[in-house]
Amino acid sequence: MSSPVPDAARRVIGPVARSAERPSRPLGISFEFFPPKTPEMEESLWAAIRRLEPLSPDFVSVTYGAGGSTRERTHRTVKRILDETSLRPAAHLTCVEASREEVDAVIRDYWDIGVRHVVALRGDPPSGIGGVYRPGADGYANATELTGALRAIAPFEVLVGVYPEGHPESPNLAHDIDVLKAKVDAGATRGITQFFFDTDAFLRFVDKARSAGVTIPISPGIMPVSNFKGLVRMAGACGTSIPGWLANLFDGLDGDPETRRLIACSVAAEMCAKLEEEGFSDFHFYTLNRADLVYAICRVLGVREPAPAPAEAAA
Repeated sequence: MSSPVPDAARRVIGPVARSAERPSRPLGISFEFFPPKTPEMEESLWAAIRRLEPLSPDFVSVTYGAGGSTRERTHRTVKRILDETSLRPAAHLTCVEASREEVDAVIRDYWDIGVRHVVALRGDPPSGIGGVYRPGADGYANATELTGALRAIAPFEVLVGVYPEGHPESPNLAHDIDVLKAKVDAGATRGITQFFFDTDAFLRFVDKARSAGVTIPISPGIMPVSNFKGLVRMAGACGTSIPGWLANLFDGLDGDPETRRLIACSVAAEMCAKLEEEGFSDFHFYTLNRADLVYAICRVLGVREPAPAPAEAAA
C-alpha cells in the first residue's frame, strides 16, 4: 500500500532538531491506558496489559479523569500494575478540583508506593462549570506549577503534554512553545504529544521548540483508531486536525470493521516509520485499553517480546 502521509512529512528536519532527537539505539515505546469503570472494562484492561507487557515498554501511563473524577481508580490501577507486573507505571496527575495540600499528599503517596514517573497535566474542568478552567485559590494553577511541585517533593521523571497543532485554549503556537519551555524550566524530563495525523505540522513544531531551547525528548503520540466517527469526536475535543487523505481512506467503510482495522494499523505504522526516518525513536501509543492494533503496529516496527532462553542441555 502506498503511503497516505503527505510528501512534505518526508523532509529532513534541521540539524538542531535532529541532534536533539534520536541517538543510535533501539526503538522505545510506551502505552497509555485508562482506569476501568466496570468489572467488564477491568477485564479488558488487564487483557490488554498482559498482551503488551512482554514488549517491555519504557513505561505505561494511566489517565486521570476530568476534575479528578477517576482519582481513586487511577491510583488502584497504578498500584496493581506495580504489584502484579514488571511494568513502570506513569500516573497522570492534574490540578483540577484539588488543593495543593491534597495534590502534594497524592504525590508523596505515589513516591512511597514506588511510582517514579508522573504525567503532569493541568487537566480538563468538570462539565458542571461550563467547560472553563478556573484554578482554585489554594490549588496549583497549571501544569508548570504542578511540575515544579513534583520535582520539589521527589526526583520524579515528569512527563508533560505537548500540543503540536496548538492547545485548544492557546492563542498561537508560539504561546504553546513558551508554555512547554516553562514546564522544562520547572523540571519536566519528557514531552508526550497529543495524538496527531499531520506529520509535517509535528515536525515544524519540534523545529520551533528546539530553536526556542526545548531540549527534552518529545515522544510522538500515536492513536491507532479503526472507529473513524469516534476519532472525529476525539479530535474535535482536543483540536487535532483530520487530514482529507485519512477521511478518504475510511470513507464508505462504516459496515466493514475488518478493513477499518487494517487501515488503522497501516496508517499508524507508516507514520511511525516516517518519523523514525526523521530521527524519532520513542513512540507513545494511546491504546484505548485494547492491545490488538498496538501489538500489531509494534511488530511491524520490529518491536517484539524477547525470544525465550534456550533450555539447558541435559547433563
